Amino acid sequence: MPKLYRLLTEEDTSAFCHKVSDAMAKGWELYGDPCYAFDAANNMMRCAQAVTKEVESDYSPDMKLGQQ
Repeated sequence: MPKLYRLLTEEDTSAFCHKVSDAMAKGWELYGDPCYAFDAANNMMRCAQAVTKEVESDYSPDMKLGQQ
């Protein structure tokens, strides 16, 4: 079964937690630890979390990963 990979990113607010929680509710699994970095251009902290998901269909670069 193919495994898909996504990197979720967002400003360091509750929106990031909601984005990750939504992905997990749709069957995505956390992959590794979250990362934080300072975005100097926008003067804010940003978060990132990798997630993976096994799917029935074959992978295609045209897939909308957020809809899987």
